[in-house]
Amino acid sequence: MITTHVKPDADALGSSLGMANYLIKKGHEVQVITPSEYPAFLHWMKGNDGVLVYGEDTEQQCQEIIDQADILITLDFSRLSRINQLGDMVKEASGFKVNIDHHLDPEDFADFRLWNTGAAATCELCYELILALGDEALIDKDIAECLYAGIMTDTGGFRHPNTTQNVHEVVAKLISHGADNSRVSKEVYDNNSINRLRFLGYALSQNLQVLPEERVAFFALSTDELQQYSSKTGDTEGLVNYALSIEGITLAGLFKQSSDGVKVSLRSIGKFPANEIAAKYFNGGGHRNAAGGRIDLTLEEAVARFKSVLVAYKDQLEEEHRKL
Repeated sequence: MITTHVKPDADALGSSLGMANYLIKKGHEVQVITPSEYPAFLHWMKGNDGVLVYGEDTEQQCQEIIDQADILITLDFSRLSRINQLGDMVKEASGFKVNIDHHLDPEDFADFRLWNTGAAATCELCYELILALGDEALIDKDIAECLYAGIMTDTGGFRHPNTTQNVHEVVAKLISHGADNSRVSKEVYDNNSINRLRFLGYALSQNLQVLPEERVAFFALSTDELQQYSSKTGDTEGLVNYALSIEGITLAGLFKQSSDGVKVSLRSIGKFPANEIAAKYFNGGGHRNAAGGRIDLTLEEAVARFKSVLVAYKDQLEEEHRKL
């Protein structure tokens, strides 16, 4: 059984299906389970049709699969709380547990852990594991494209500081194994619906808030605003990066109202610790420059909390800007 974090992104699903396709070629019976739905622009990956999404109608099926699994592979998350209701199922399961991840502060729940915060993506670690097992020859076009997608997106299209020499070497190898980098990029980035483009236009023109003196910009989206444009899972993907791209901005945020509170996404430049703010004030965490959390407040209260903590970081925000 393979699982990954709630609201899977390209690294989460790419590592899951990349490993699934590899293990199937090794003769294993494999079931990928996700704790929630994920964006339609990831549905092209081989094995997507066989993914089991956890829900009220699949809860018993998921429980049975997890209970019966000889091996449980957990990908792209460091704490069982990141898989919601599946967390307790995995914790209580008797199978051998594997955790492959690149996030900070891993919870000690796995029998075997491949963990490296220096890796740009979990897909990068999956590739290295396959190599370490002596199975590079088994990497075909489908596996290569799943892994390529995760590395591409977690490096921001190879623009973020985590784009190391090893990243370029790994993606070059994946291309040599058949990954069509142009196709993968198009599938992920160029599959917008008309509603999503109109939503982006609205968010940029009407919702974006800029605090130039604090070097901060952010979006704060209510459920009504999201529903107005029939927003679907993945429609806000990458939105926070538009705020970070503004000249003079050190920290960017996205606050999205939902039925269980407010989801928070933070992005920063340089050495500014977005993950520290996420952990201290929004029950979250993540990487230094890319972090998130969730808090049980109204949208207005969450934004007010964010603004109030900026005072303590004013000097750091300005310092990172001056370093550019």
